[in-house]
Amino acid sequence: MGSAQDLAVVHARAWTGSGAGPVEDATIVVRGGRIASVQAGTAPPAGLTVLDAGGRNVTPGLFAGATQVGLVEVAGAEDTTDEAVSSGKLGPAFDVAPAMNSNSLLVEQARSDGVLWAMSFPNGTPNSPFLGQSALLRLGGGSIVVRPRAAMFVRIGGSASFAAGGSRAAQWTLLRRALTEAGQLGSRGELPPDERLLGRYDLEALRPVAAGNMILAIQTHRESDIREAIRLARELRLRVVLVGGAEAWRVARELVVARIPVLVDPGANLPLSYDELGARADNAAILHRAGVTVAIIPSAHGIDMNYNVGVSSRMAAGLAVAAGLPYAAAIRSLTLAPAQIWGAEGTTGSLEPGKVADIAIWDGDPLEPGSAPSHMIRGGRPISTLTREQQLSRRYAPINKDDPWPPAYR
Repeated sequence: MGSAQDLAVVHARAWTGSGAGPVEDATIVVRGGRIASVQAGTAPPAGLTVLDAGGRNVTPGLFAGATQVGLVEVAGAEDTTDEAVSSGKLGPAFDVAPAMNSNSLLVEQARSDGVLWAMSFPNGTPNSPFLGQSALLRLGGGSIVVRPRAAMFVRIGGSASFAAGGSRAAQWTLLRRALTEAGQLGSRGELPPDERLLGRYDLEALRPVAAGNMILAIQTHRESDIREAIRLARELRLRVVLVGGAEAWRVARELVVARIPVLVDPGANLPLSYDELGARADNAAILHRAGVTVAIIPSAHGIDMNYNVGVSSRMAAGLAVAAGLPYAAAIRSLTLAPAQIWGAEGTTGSLEPGKVADIAIWDGDPLEPGSAPSHMIRGGRPISTLTREQQLSRRYAPINKDDPWPPAYR
C-alpha cells in the first residue's frame, strides 16, 4: 500500500488516453506522484521501484462521467439514498456534496473496477426541470469530494415533463426563464420577489450557470430537445453538456459547431421511451466521426449508475467498439474525454507528463467485463483492489477441491 513513491511500470502496453494507439513495451516513470515519462523500449531509471506489467494493457485510472456513486448504497433502503429530494422548496440549490459517503462499499467496488474519478450527479428536486448540483469525486481514502457544485443538472422530456405540468415545452420555458432571472440578479432589471419564478436561494445557485462559469448538464434524448439545448446554449451563451442523447447522432454536426460534448450510453440501442425511438448502437461511433467529444456512461438504461459502475462502463465502451467506435477512442471515452468535459483534464485522464499518476494495470482487455485491474496506482501510490465482498468470501467460503469460488476470491 505505502505512500506516493518514485516508481516505474515496465513492459506495459500503454493506452495513454490521448494517442491513436498503444505505446508498446512502454516504460512509465512516476516521480513525486505524477507521470514523468512514457517511452517505448527504455530501461527504468536506476533506484526506482519497478513493477513489471508483463505486456498487459495499462490505462489511466478510469473516469465515470455520470454516476450516482457515493449517493446510493442500497436503493431499497431510504436512509442510504441521497441522490434526490422529493419535497420542500429546493431546486437548483440542491447540492449533493454534503451527503457524499466516502465509506460507501459501492465507492470501494468502483475503485476495485478501475474507477478513480467520477462525476456524481443528483436525480431530482420538486422544481422541474432542475435535478440539482453535482460533485466531482476522486475515489480513495478520506473525503472523496474534489469539487462541490461542479455542474448544474437538469432533465428534459420523458416522464420528467409531468413535474412541469405535462409538457416539455413548459420545462424549456421554466429553464430559460429561471436562467434569465438568475442573470438579472443585482441589476436594474431584477424582478421583485413576488414575480420571480424561483426563490433567491435557487437563483443564486443558478447565477454561475447564467454567467457561463458553471456547466449546465442537460439530460435528454429526443432530437427536438437536443436542438433546443443547442439553441439555448447559443442564445444565452451557456456551457452545455448533453447527457444521454439517444438521438444525438441525428444532430452530430450541429453539436460540433456548438462545441457541446455528449455523455452517451451505448447500451441504449433500443427505445426505452418514445423519446428514444431513434436509438441505435452506433450512436457513439457516429458522434466520434463527426468530431463530437464523446464520453461513455454506464449501460443498462441507468440501472448501473451506482452498482458495478466500473464493469458496466467498460462493457458499454466495448459495445461501442463493436458498433464502430475505434478502440483508442473508447479508452479515451472512459478517461480523457470525461476529464475534459468536466474540467479535470489538467490533472487526470491521460498518461502524460505532469498528470497525476493514476494508473490501472489490467489482467486482460479493459473493455471486457470479465477483466479486472491486477494493480491500481493512485497518485503514485499502489492501492489494494480487494473489496469487502472478497474479504468476506475469503473468510467464509469453503476452501477445498470442490470449492465453487474462483481463486481470486480466496
